[in-house]
Amino acid sequence: MEIKKKIFIIDDDIFLLDMYALKFNQSNFEVEIALGPIKALEKFHTGYSPDVILLDIIMPEMDGFELLEKMRDEKLVPNSIRVILSNRGQQSDIARGEALGAQGYIVKANSTPSEVVMKVTEIINKVNLVV
Repeated sequence: MEIKKKIFIIDDDIFLLDMYALKFNQSNFEVEIALGPIKALEKFHTGYSPDVILLDIIMPEMDGFELLEKMRDEKLVPNSIRVILSNRGQQSDIARGEALGAQGYIVKANSTPSEVVMKVTEIINKVNLVV
């Protein structure tokens, strides 16, 4: 039996969190969610280490870039694949995400939830081939 990949979805929109959690669950992922970056950091500080982190950029308190910086600076979840899921699709945002260690960048507006699951799966497969 295939081992389920653990995905941690971080967003400040509970509707989107629930929708993506449902889609990833249906696609054989083990899903955890965090309503915002502060909750996510608390979870990381307890030692939680998912296979994949899917995070939004635009969030109150701290944006996704700041969260990625904190994760890098504090050496949190170093082995997790980081994927940004945002409505911001400017090249500068994508480049900044990559510079902070994101291995994928998905623009919400251009992808249905099913396509997001598919793209995340592709990113996982691509990263695992490199390792």
